Amino acid sequence: MGGVTHYDLAVIGTGSGNTVVTKKLAEWKVAIIEDNIFGGTCVNVGCIPTKMFVHPADLVRDAQRAPGLGVDTRYDGARWPEIRDRIFGRIDPIAASGKAYRERLPNIDLYVAHATFVDDHTLTLRTEDTGPAEQITADQVVLAAGGRVSVPDIPGLEDVDFHTSDTVMRLEHLPRRMAIIGGGYVAAEFAHIFSALGTEVTQVVRGQRLLSRHDEDISQQFTKLASRQWDVRLEVTTAKVVRRDAATVLALSDGSELETDVLLVATGRVPNGDRLGLENTGIMHDHGQIRVDEFQRTTVEGVWAMGDVSSDYELKHVANHEARTIKHNLLNPDDLVASDHRCVPSAVFTHPQIASVGLTSQEAREQGIEHVSVTQDFADVAYGWALESPQGDSFVKLIGDATGERLLGAHIIGPQASLLLQPLVQALSLGGSAHELARKQYWLHPSLAEVVENALLQMTDQ
Repeated sequence: MGGVTHYDLAVIGTGSGNTVVTKKLAEWKVAIIEDNIFGGTCVNVGCIPTKMFVHPADLVRDAQRAPGLGVDTRYDGARWPEIRDRIFGRIDPIAASGKAYRERLPNIDLYVAHATFVDDHTLTLRTEDTGPAEQITADQVVLAAGGRVSVPDIPGLEDVDFHTSDTVMRLEHLPRRMAIIGGGYVAAEFAHIFSALGTEVTQVVRGQRLLSRHDEDISQQFTKLASRQWDVRLEVTTAKVVRRDAATVLALSDGSELETDVLLVATGRVPNGDRLGLENTGIMHDHGQIRVDEFQRTTVEGVWAMGDVSSDYELKHVANHEARTIKHNLLNPDDLVASDHRCVPSAVFTHPQIASVGLTSQEAREQGIEHVSVTQDFADVAYGWALESPQGDSFVKLIGDATGERLLGAHIIGPQASLLLQPLVQALSLGGSAHELARKQYWLHPSLAEVVENALLQMTDQ
């Protein structure tokens, strides 16, 4: 081991953590450390490439339903290698160019290595080769190490080939059959993608509903709609996995067997804090999730954490927000700003889309909050007619205080839900009554946004 190099700042992780290092730190000596693909989860194996697969899947669904609107279209199949190569032909150069840019900057040293703490401000860096480890120290350390796929302990799983969200998008061929273990957002998006493109998808879920953490009405409705599009097996677990000839076979807890060509394990993600040697520091964590205060400070002075390694929200926009907080606080230690996690929106790009912000009905009940809720169906507004939205399939659900004037939560299932949610995120974030939001601005007619307007008016009539 050579001498110890000292830095003003060390950043572990190159997802949103990479954005902490700006031109304002040009006079700082900075170490950036990454042990995986430069750019992090979102751009390489997460939100961006998945949505690039979702769009072709959405086009398939549209082609399949267009004859019902009098338009003669059909779906003749997908050129999977072309879809895959188009997407990663755009994605892969981003990692390479981002890495090359950092390597050119004179004040930055980029380490392709795994970092672990020796003490509160000393890191050991190890590469995949067998060369000697290197040590560095830093006055300030930002932990942006992200998370990783969680793989359940299922007998036989390690003896068969299986995929996760990290690998399934690079399949060589579109499979005839796919089994998906999991009932969350990752499973919901990939079930939509592959079933739309023509794969026979079976989703194995231990719970009673899909997307069970969402509002109960949204979860129940999506479970019903998903079951029309692919095979959903509820309240079932995988007891064992075996290889049988060219197929993978899942032995399910109900006594049945499920034979598949591709097995996708989509059972969640876990933070990477447990891989950082935190036991050698005063940094507190809970099963790898690093504890931070509102300023993104850990329990060790000069060490900050952000994103999936510390946040309750595994969302890129939250990690970006926390990166901005840390960026400010590094440069302004006497004028700290806090991260704002009051109104964090999320979306699931499945079919149909789902978007949510604020309290769910079950959370309001559990917290003893007096509230009202209303639903507004897409089928009851003019653009819903244009879409021939079936009654009851797509709707906006709003949750308000007992007066119906203060919005507490908003949940949407239907086309373009992620776009329709945004004015409600704004309302929750900036304040103002539901009536003011509905009546102190114009709502374009006949746009789909009128479903939000009508939901707000319905709530203020409570």
